[in-house]
Amino acid sequence: MRRRLIASIVGVIAGAVLAGCGGSSVNLGTPGAVAGGKAPGGTLQVAIASAPDQLDPQKTTSYPSFEVLDNIYDTLVAPNPKTLRMQPSLAQSWTVNHDHLRWTFHLRHGVKFDDGSTFDAADVVYSYDRIIHGKLPNAYRFATVKAVSARGPHTVVITLTKPTPNLLSDIGGFKGMAILPKGIASRLNLATHTDGTGPYMLQSQNPGSITLVANPHYWGKGPYVGKVVFQFIPNATTAVTALETGEIDWTDNIPPQDISNLQRNDTLKVATVPSTDYWYMTVNEQRKPFGNPLVRRAISYAINRRAITEAAMFNAATVNETAIPKTSPWYFSYDPYTPNLAKARALLRQAGVSHLSMGLMVTSEYPQTVEAAQVIAAELAPIGIRVNVQTEDFSTWLDRESKGQYDSFILGWLGNIDPSDYYYDQQYCKAADNFQHYCNQQVDRLLTAAGTTSSTARRKQLYDRAARLIVDDNSYIYLYNPDVVQAWSDKVKGFIARPDRAINFDTVRLSK
Repeated sequence: MRRRLIASIVGVIAGAVLAGCGGSSVNLGTPGAVAGGKAPGGTLQVAIASAPDQLDPQKTTSYPSFEVLDNIYDTLVAPNPKTLRMQPSLAQSWTVNHDHLRWTFHLRHGVKFDDGSTFDAADVVYSYDRIIHGKLPNAYRFATVKAVSARGPHTVVITLTKPTPNLLSDIGGFKGMAILPKGIASRLNLATHTDGTGPYMLQSQNPGSITLVANPHYWGKGPYVGKVVFQFIPNATTAVTALETGEIDWTDNIPPQDISNLQRNDTLKVATVPSTDYWYMTVNEQRKPFGNPLVRRAISYAINRRAITEAAMFNAATVNETAIPKTSPWYFSYDPYTPNLAKARALLRQAGVSHLSMGLMVTSEYPQTVEAAQVIAAELAPIGIRVNVQTEDFSTWLDRESKGQYDSFILGWLGNIDPSDYYYDQQYCKAADNFQHYCNQQVDRLLTAAGTTSSTARRKQLYDRAARLIVDDNSYIYLYNPDVVQAWSDKVKGFIARPDRAINFDTVRLSK
């Protein structure tokens, strides 16, 4: 869920409502003129599957939270919407010294927060210190950061202990690294209030929706729409019907089987873009016999990834055994697990395992996990593994995951950009999101070296070697890369469907 998702992953809570139904942002003011002069107007009605779990960008790991927060907050740098290469945002330029241990960021002038206060270097230092010293979900991104300091009001220096070639994606890949006003957490409840520099700001929230209004202080182009209303519609069929009848203007809550029908509707625009996400199955290696790599390998040989992908996603995904999609320059072509029941049975015999019962935890919040689990259960039965599919609401799912109260589960990671996003925090022995308890010291050494090597070619070699080991060990049993699928009314102009699933409405205009 950029990551993260899904960073933990897509932490969505089904039917969740925000604490404090009457919250609003600081000193809203009145939407004012955008760059270019004319005040934005009109209302964009948006449907997403769930409510944010909270609005603190540095604490949440919920994808629905980031769907909203992407429009409120900024980072120092940000991915290009199409290429995902890092480009200026609150930092208008940066330099790196000769040994790659000091990055100097030159900040944009004249930027203001929602409350009218002026953005400067002290806000960047405060924001990063809050993440680091508060040990917030993204603190691991600063593992090689020695210090963050201000050199005057418009310059920030990040000093590193080791070269960190993925620093830009670490600090700009998603809004979990948002820049907040200095000291804001001591005077504002960020779980229910906001104060950002982005194109929109929070106006109101209630159990069924959140309303944003155009930020009159916004430093960039746009926004061109005066108000964006996020409605929470858990049922995908209901969301699609609302789009078709004109009750909403945009949604990403679309059943894969409905894509072709929507594409035939002349009043709608449907985008299907290869994503940077991956979905996977994993087992709890602290529970016997799943700590035995032979058992995990048997499972991997028994399942048919193509059948799983078709059941879960129809034609809106690509089978992949190594996480990083084929559209990425970091893709590693390695697919050793052609379905082979005889080999799977032999591996179980070698492991001394027979008549195994395995719980497989999924969530109705992501119906594709339920569909995939049903196929997996049928495929594992012939090798003597009886699968008990356990469907939980997502809050319970997350609680069980964090406590290690599962045999196996299916889920995904969203919004990945750098190869470290795909592997480090999930596969490093002591990583925060290594819930499967996988540990391979050779993988640790490779991931550490890859994360501190300046040579792109050398990084690719190291990540490929790590990926091969992870796949061979079946720490994650990778399944597929889904497409980004979003649809909107033909009156919505200028929206860009992004491979990292970031939802930005600052470029949108509404035709009459």
